[in-house]
Amino acid sequence: MAITAVRRGVRRQSRVRVRVRGLTRPRGRGRRGALLGAALALLAAGAVAGPPARAAEGAPLWFDGRTATEVSADGIRFTDGHGREVVLRGFNVSGETKLEENGGLPFADAADARASATALRSLTGGNAVRFLLSWAHAEPEPGKVDTGYLDRATEQITALLDAGLRVFPDFHQDLFSRHLFHKDSWYTGDGAPRWAVEAGGYPVESCGVCVLWGQNITQNQAVKNATRDFWTNRVLTVGTSGGVRSVPVQDAFLDTAQKTMAHLAGRLTEDRFAGIVGFDPYNEPYAGEYATGQNSRTWERDTLWPFYERFRARMDLAGWRDKPLFAEPNMFWNSNLDLARQEGGLLDAGALGKRYVFNTHFYDQKAISGVFMWGKAKDGQYTGDLGTVRDRAEALDTPAIVSEFGHPLSGYTSDKAPTVDKAMYQALDTRLPGSTWWTQPARSGPVLSAAQWQWDIYSGRHREAMNGNSDKILTAADAWNDEDLSAVALDSSGRAVLRQDARLLDRLYPGAVAGRTLAFSYEDRSRDAGTVLTWNRVPATMPSTARLVGDGRYGVLVWRSEGATRAPTQLHLPSGFTPSSATVVSDLGTVTGPPDYTASGRTADHPIASALEPGTTDARRLLLSAPAAADGAGTLHYALVADGSAAPSAELRASAQRELAAWVAGAGFPVAP
Repeated sequence: MAITAVRRGVRRQSRVRVRVRGLTRPRGRGRRGALLGAALALLAAGAVAGPPARAAEGAPLWFDGRTATEVSADGIRFTDGHGREVVLRGFNVSGETKLEENGGLPFADAADARASATALRSLTGGNAVRFLLSWAHAEPEPGKVDTGYLDRATEQITALLDAGLRVFPDFHQDLFSRHLFHKDSWYTGDGAPRWAVEAGGYPVESCGVCVLWGQNITQNQAVKNATRDFWTNRVLTVGTSGGVRSVPVQDAFLDTAQKTMAHLAGRLTEDRFAGIVGFDPYNEPYAGEYATGQNSRTWERDTLWPFYERFRARMDLAGWRDKPLFAEPNMFWNSNLDLARQEGGLLDAGALGKRYVFNTHFYDQKAISGVFMWGKAKDGQYTGDLGTVRDRAEALDTPAIVSEFGHPLSGYTSDKAPTVDKAMYQALDTRLPGSTWWTQPARSGPVLSAAQWQWDIYSGRHREAMNGNSDKILTAADAWNDEDLSAVALDSSGRAVLRQDARLLDRLYPGAVAGRTLAFSYEDRSRDAGTVLTWNRVPATMPSTARLVGDGRYGVLVWRSEGATRAPTQLHLPSGFTPSSATVVSDLGTVTGPPDYTASGRTADHPIASALEPGTTDARRLLLSAPAAADGAGTLHYALVADGSAAPSAELRASAQRELAAWVAGAGFPVAP
């Protein structure tokens, strides 16, 4: 999961019932607090296959479908086939893959995958997921890929694609492999198959005085040795049905990855395959042990990056040439504990271009520890941390994605979760704290793509025999090393419901922008217990705008047209931003209750309209269409979107429009790249 060394509410009820095995499983609480140990260790060391969205009269929307769904890297941003800037937002699906109960897959079957995807789209408006895969299950015997496992994975990915979600698969590992751990161990891992561990001849796993599971990364000699052997491509002697073979362990992994990717490419239709964004080769890479004279930076340069180049070549051979590799640096490169941070961030990789994406995780190790940060997160808490992610992506000339972030939802630091997660989403949206966003919006920066850890519909209902021990059946929370981070669970009737404030998770965000985003901020008014968290207040110098927003939720987007597409700018509308009451104030006009989108050919009948999200029956999006005559390259556009907590008059909307126009004109936004 995420920075494994340290880490790790409801919108309207989903009407979808999620069919799941074991609905009567007990909700045991189990042991908690497996997160502080990692800190100690560090210090010690448009939709594809689903039916297209339709206009009011029933005709398909012209800009949806494969062209909208297909995503590529374009400089420091993702773009779709229309040339619109794309933001990917969603969840990891899911930590269930790290368990054995569903055979190394996120779901018991495709039906559960469909129900989970529908709930994710309905309850959060997410448009992308990181889909976890297991090397151990893909290659249970050396050189023999389990096509049945890959078929089941393909079926589950298909269900997600058909719900309008984009997918990037991830061969996941934590602590290298569960097969390193004996049946009575306090800890477990996931990743490599049994044969690779048995052939390695590793010492009996022991973390010594470890308090929590993350310490195994730097203190468990078995984990360190196995990880080191993977990166050095140690040749293992393994027994097979055809006799004894010599198997370089990294080569075996690359062979399996290539066959997995080829399997997916061959069994997904072309339209569905368009929804596959790329591939994440290896979760949270770390050397295990550095060679003599080696450090974190030289390890990235001489070991990790050549691995990515080898994986990139396998992607090309498997039919993934046009999809980027999601390259993650040394997992400790952006630790927010100074004594734990290691130099890295692919500093010596040069410009990556469209063949790669800068892929990183971020967790507040200080907050998770319960020792290094007292109190709650505050406005702007992580803008510097995620600003560093933006800076590295710009230096690498590639898009960035934060493919894991989050905070525990139970345990002695869980009271921090509402503020920590709000501050993380804030920093994904903008470089600026709310206190300075209105006065310095030109410094806001690009909106980051991200996937929260995690989305597991079986949360609290597992039945996992830890390390194969039938006397240690785990049911509570994530059923994995005492973690509890799933944003979703099933209620007593089997419906998927959010475990965190829906105002936090169901967010306004720019899914597709016809041009380049210059500034974005969303005030979600999420709650910390009974306290409303308001970090971005409209300034007193804009009284009409402040009055229009009131105490409701609102977001502001400023973008610069590049004159290259007539496809509309698209923002997800959270629950409560209903078509009948949401208010939009923009240079394109003002409206309360945007009408359904209709068009004459490719010309929108209304510059401000709404429509269903592709692949859904209740999630909606706002569509902003600038008339061609007023949308030349370099034209600045803006839109304030409020949730309709009050019904503003046309006069108030017009006054707010004048204030916003003056604010944009005086903010110093560039009109050219």
